Amino acid sequence: MMMLVSFGMLFFMALVVFILVRWGRLKLHGRYPVSTLTFIAILFTSGLDVGLIMFPLTEFPVYANLKANNEYTFSNPLAIEFGFWGFLVWAIYFVTCFYFCAIEPKVKFFEITWVKWINNLVIIGTCAFTAHLLFANLSWYLPSIAATDGFPWYYALIVGVTILLAVYSSTDLKFVKILSLSSGTLFFALIIGLGSIAFMSAKVSAPDYFNTLPLLTDYFAHLDRFILPINDYHAFYLFWWFAWSIMIGQFTSRFVGNMRTVWLFFSMLVWPSLAIGLWFSVLYLFHLKGLKTSGLINYAMVFVGVVFVINSLDSLIRLYSDNLNLTVARFGKHNYIILHGFLMMLLTVLFSLQFIQIQWVGALVIGLGLSCFIYILLGKQRYPLPKASALFSLQSKKSKAE
Repeated sequence: MMMLVSFGMLFFMALVVFILVRWGRLKLHGRYPVSTLTFIAILFTSGLDVGLIMFPLTEFPVYANLKANNEYTFSNPLAIEFGFWGFLVWAIYFVTCFYFCAIEPKVKFFEITWVKWINNLVIIGTCAFTAHLLFANLSWYLPSIAATDGFPWYYALIVGVTILLAVYSSTDLKFVKILSLSSGTLFFALIIGLGSIAFMSAKVSAPDYFNTLPLLTDYFAHLDRFILPINDYHAFYLFWWFAWSIMIGQFTSRFVGNMRTVWLFFSMLVWPSLAIGLWFSVLYLFHLKGLKTSGLINYAMVFVGVVFVINSLDSLIRLYSDNLNLTVARFGKHNYIILHGFLMMLLTVLFSLQFIQIQWVGALVIGLGLSCFIYILLGKQRYPLPKASALFSLQSKKSKAE
């Protein structure tokens, strides 16, 4: 599996370079074009889930324990956490978003029957894994309602309600903008809120945060170390990103509005990474200074995490239900909610029992990506692909010289 995800990363990074060189200045238009600000909000909130909120505080101590994990000695815990979530991994999303916006309408690879079924299995599996992550991490953030023995019914209830709310919101497209903008607003409010709490603590002074932020630059100094998996845990993250990439590409490509490829690349890598860097820096202060997050802070983090999950599941459910014609128009709202609610809860249980693993889903995506590439190469004479619109056009250079 390590070799497979390594191949996937190298393959997709090569595609990034190829796309930028060949189609860097190509203007892209989605089916439902929106403003750049709205697109970035949709991208950020649909491209991330509860793990962004809940994982860092549990992972910083692991990355700092160099005796047990000496593979992390090359950098600091904040830069490593950022490397698992920010910047370069968003290039995977860029590839799929560009493909579904500019190439798929002409090639129609994902309309092939077997590809269509695998694609939707990937989307459904990723959807259930997102709900599973919420269930798996609630015990760390809400220990006060943990079951002393037996099944954690309170956690199951929270996840069940979250799934039903997501299914309901997927019944109408109007909820997309509302969820994206509201979850983005809540996220930044959480950053400001926790930052303010940290600064009011006697353990933290204002310069501490500005001394923490520069630690992120160590990620860029060791960017090459994050392309290939550092260890099995990093490989898990990369498979997770690949699993998400198909859905993100299909979903976000619908909302691209008159945007050049190079600006799409910039938007998808830089803006989400800035928000992630700010959030992780605040959490790292809590870790370094030993600040407690119990009580209201944990409840706030769980609430924002739940909103993220609703937003992510909404996007996923909407996508596979449209692809498989399991829509409200066909079944009616009541039956639609029952069908998708039951399906999501069943698959969430299977992930929790480890009958399904996200690595398998990510492996399927890498296989689909390679198959699509070969399909285009074998039939490239039949597909009227977009004309080259390179960032650096030799022709334009010649014209200027003349």
